[in-house]
Amino acid sequence: MTVRYLVISDIHGNLEALDTVLTVVEGRYDKVLVLGDLVGYGADPNAVTERIRDLKPDALIRGNHDKVGSGIESPEGFNAVARSAIRWTYDRLSPENREWLASLPAGPMVVDDLIEICHGTPFDEDAYVFDDLDALRAMHSARRSVCLFGHTHVQVGHYLSKEQFGLATADDQRPLTITIEEANRYLINPGSVGQPRDGDPRAGFAIVDTATREITIYRVEYPIAAAQARIVAEGLPEVLSQRLALGR
Repeated sequence: MTVRYLVISDIHGNLEALDTVLTVVEGRYDKVLVLGDLVGYGADPNAVTERIRDLKPDALIRGNHDKVGSGIESPEGFNAVARSAIRWTYDRLSPENREWLASLPAGPMVVDDLIEICHGTPFDEDAYVFDDLDALRAMHSARRSVCLFGHTHVQVGHYLSKEQFGLATADDQRPLTITIEEANRYLINPGSVGQPRDGDPRAGFAIVDTATREITIYRVEYPIAAAQARIVAEGLPEVLSQRLALGR
């Protein structure tokens, strides 16, 4: 069976970004994969949670902000701004949405014969892939040849062949299509929907087509000013509003 998967991650309560992505991809996918961090930072944790619940994702795992925002972990490991935002998020979430977030499974999760998903890495759901050594360890830990991850908010793709380890996303062009070669392994971050941190403020996502064996990563403009206004209106730290325009 061939499938087109929509892959989204790190929405972080940004309803404007999520709604834009869902509008752009309408009719272009068969199933949905969500890599965690629905909430945190943004002003609309309930609306974002309900959008994702309505999508009925075929595979969905939790992120670290989902754990803290739902109350199953302490925010003490977060920096001051993130801690303030996640405490606000916990207070704003409805009891039903809080309970639903708390019930999300931990990654990694095998999706099919080709794909595995995780939030941080296959060996630790909260670990970050910051450098080549992290990426190699993650690829060797993965149970499938394509591992999709989030957490860093950076849209990037690594590949490992018999000859070399390299970047499949060296080109800045978006959309960018990566062909899945039979003998290779891939570690792909679709980018953050609602909180990009790679210098590009546009929402990031990916589509994996198992028929053509291609992963295409996208960026799309969304109404950042509206998302910023929502953050300010809710009394969240102003820096959370400012960083959306910078993609940092």
